[in-house]
Amino acid sequence: MSQMASYASLKGKRVFVTGGGSGIGAALVREFAAQGALVAFVDIAVECSEALCAQVAAHGATAPLFRHCDITDIPALQAVMAELAGRIGDFDVLVNNAANDQRHQLENVTVEYWNERIAINQRPMFFTCQSVLEGMKRKGGGSIINVSSISWHVKGGGYPAYATSKAAVVGLTRGLARDLGAHGIRVNTVTPGWVMTERQIELWVDDAAEVEIKKNQCLPGKLMPAHIASMVMFLAADDSAMCTSQEFIVDAGWC
Repeated sequence: MSQMASYASLKGKRVFVTGGGSGIGAALVREFAAQGALVAFVDIAVECSEALCAQVAAHGATAPLFRHCDITDIPALQAVMAELAGRIGDFDVLVNNAANDQRHQLENVTVEYWNERIAINQRPMFFTCQSVLEGMKRKGGGSIINVSSISWHVKGGGYPAYATSKAAVVGLTRGLARDLGAHGIRVNTVTPGWVMTERQIELWVDDAAEVEIKKNQCLPGKLMPAHIASMVMFLAADDSAMCTSQEFIVDAGWC
């Protein structure tokens, strides 16, 4: 059962999430479903995504629709989105969550690697927005939420292509907010701090990281996927009706 605020306006909304199978994305899928939304999502990880759908249904919510999709393949991504919209209706909410923060050093980056990182972390955001545009215009509005990262705000090193792509999220949000506002479509950025997902704990959160978190966060405790989901729910709901073109940072005060 959801422990978060209940948003009546989310009931029955059609929602599309990229990278919804684990981590922050899974928290988003679970919470949208708990709010009564009809959720569709894509991911490259099949096993955990299918397990998530079963878990949501077991808790009494409508099971999400999952499709395996490599988001670097834009025609495939747009085809999946069209198919899913045909199943459940035009999307009211789009959450561009999928990303990969693989570490890399400046001197080792090739053109091919750079293009691959952009193809994962930036390019799909534009084309998912393009895909939902006509449907949201038909519905008279919608909410697009693009997920960034504090990595570029705090001058994080060790992944310059990732930091660049996450900074670009804010530019995309602000530019689209101007273009889409006339159609009642709101576009905002949610920028997480260091969120304790399974991936982060497994790969990066060692004793030194624990010290860094305690030093840099104003608030004690761990930033969890549910904290990001709380902000996303607000921005997806009608309660944020006049919020657009903004960056909402959820980082326990790190920035």
